[in-house]
Amino acid sequence: MSKCSAASTLILGALLASSTASYAEETGLFRLTDRGSPVGINAREPSLAPLSDGRVLLSWTEESGTEAEVRMAILNGSEWSDVRTINVSSKTYINWADFPSVVALAGGGLAAQWLELNGPGDYQYDVKIAFSKDEGRSWTEPLIPHDDRSQREHGFVSLVPDQFGGLTALWLDGREYDSQTEGENFENAMQLRARQINSDGTMKPESLLDARACTCCQTSAARTASDDIVAVYRDRTADEIRDISIVRSIGGEWTQPLTVHNDGWEIAGCPVNGPAVDTMDDKVSVIWFTAAENKPEVYIAFSDDGGAQFDEPLRIDLGTAAGRVDVLQMPDGSALALWIEYVGGSEAIVMCHISRSTGCAAPQALHINRGGGSIGFPRMARGDAGTFVAWTQPTGGGDGDTTIRMVEVAVTP
Repeated sequence: MSKCSAASTLILGALLASSTASYAEETGLFRLTDRGSPVGINAREPSLAPLSDGRVLLSWTEESGTEAEVRMAILNGSEWSDVRTINVSSKTYINWADFPSVVALAGGGLAAQWLELNGPGDYQYDVKIAFSKDEGRSWTEPLIPHDDRSQREHGFVSLVPDQFGGLTALWLDGREYDSQTEGENFENAMQLRARQINSDGTMKPESLLDARACTCCQTSAARTASDDIVAVYRDRTADEIRDISIVRSIGGEWTQPLTVHNDGWEIAGCPVNGPAVDTMDDKVSVIWFTAAENKPEVYIAFSDDGGAQFDEPLRIDLGTAAGRVDVLQMPDGSALALWIEYVGGSEAIVMCHISRSTGCAAPQALHINRGGGSIGFPRMARGDAGTFVAWTQPTGGGDGDTTIRMVEVAVTP
């Protein structure tokens, strides 16, 4: 099995059988505090972003009639700010796996990304990016980072701030998706592209990072202390091997894609299950899901040189992994990992402090989703008081009714 002990499964089983409330005030190593959320009806797909002063920003979408709002609020200690609207439109694209996010920029600004339909089809949409200088109270007119304006898919965005108040945006781009002839090596290819955007909204030329990536898995990217960017994504070979690849921007030049680990997952379809990466100084952690040989597993790999080389990955799941991963790099080279396990037909959000020497020694279930619907893709962020985790929570009030749950996680002595 993995380096998680057999007792791990017993922990999850005991929690599932419990008749207590959805949140445990304490679960082993992790002490949880419910922070609520200021969201409205049908809120879903949260993202979290740390601010430089230790506060944490929550963003999400809300559907109301024919329109959908992209919204945000800031948590300061235990107090929420007022809710601020980033964008409202009848064309906002809503998807459980491809959702908006906000990042904090150097100098105190914010940048937000979301998706808007550009055609009548379900998968015809553009990326929109806007900036705010007043913590989300007002926003610039949105720009589109991709030159392509075809009615194809553009999404799964990662935003990486730079030291000048701008950012680099990465996304999956469908401009060539249906333009190849049958039998070509890159038939129906989604591309991974990137573009640097300055603080005034001007853009440098696009960069093509990979001509054939997996169709609909999240990208993830972060910046190292050396000011390089490391970006990870699910790749796609001509033989339908869909393992995790990494590209790096070093001195402004992008490297060729390299496989993080040769899992050998052959699948003729997108698993909708992307990797996550985080950095601290030049330490890098990458976490991902694979189901090679029909074995669902979660792995994590560590690098001490900015992602140039990785140690042999550690398997950290409990045996019933669903993936939907996130990770936070720790200063000592360890990492805080988050993923979903299936337990008795329910979704369990599992967190573990990963040591490079012992792996996942004490996994904890932060939440069990016992109702209908899915909790989607839980997200993590680091604040002054601890780590914050947010997820979509089905309410049971009606078909598709949801809210957002958020907890603060502290490691007990």
